[in-house]
Amino acid sequence: MNDDTLLSSTDARGICTLTLNRPALHNAFDDALIARLAQAFRALASDASVRVVVLAASGKSFSAGADLNWMRRMAGYSAEENAADARALADMLEAIATCPKPVIARVQGAAFGGGVGLVAACDIALASPRASFCLSEVRLGLIPAAISPHVAAAIGPRACRRYFLSAERFSAAEAHRLGLVHELAEDLDAATEALCDALLQGGPQALAQAKALIEAVAFRPIDGALLDDTAQRIAAIRVSPEGQEGLTAFLDKRKPSWTGG
Repeated sequence: MNDDTLLSSTDARGICTLTLNRPALHNAFDDALIARLAQAFRALASDASVRVVVLAASGKSFSAGADLNWMRRMAGYSAEENAADARALADMLEAIATCPKPVIARVQGAAFGGGVGLVAACDIALASPRASFCLSEVRLGLIPAAISPHVAAAIGPRACRRYFLSAERFSAAEAHRLGLVHELAEDLDAATEALCDALLQGGPQALAQAKALIEAVAFRPIDGALLDDTAQRIAAIRVSPEGQEGLTAFLDKRKPSWTGG
């Protein structure tokens, strides 16, 4: 999975860190990096040895969004080629959002355009107080289309109305207020480590099912169909091997097997 632009390392606990590694270009992505990210997250989805994924970046920026050379190439694409290119970006973000492992964005610097989409597609975002954000597409005569479902889900349509339209740069504090970022931390390594420790206390299958549950119930009316669905979900996991282990460990006052206790 390693190459010069995307680095991957997994520790003994199953924490996989994927690092965007184009610091000279502020970790802007092109079609090649988009493909590598999609491939990486699809592989991690089925890797039982991986428990948590951290998406990080090298250098002073998290991601400046689209690479300028890629944008120059796109300008000459046909409508069909542009559609395929945009769908590849959308599919990559979906691979992040639907990865059954918890995904943490470690945002140490600026995230612009598609970089904001990367943050929004992750489950949890930690940021330096000095990070900054911008949805700058309209200033290029474009729109943040592929990233919009994830950004709108993170900050809501009202905030999108301002920042999609104004293309203003906003601070980490504002990103935190809006819900794009969950926590601001001076020591990102320590904050990431603490969050990973918390996530490792959860059952691997329970974490995956909890993510699926959010997608299944969010914004749905509370009706009979939803009640039946949620009842079936909890019933199925209660009788699963992991559910049985978790309940037994709780009753026996011991740590469940997945914690190494």
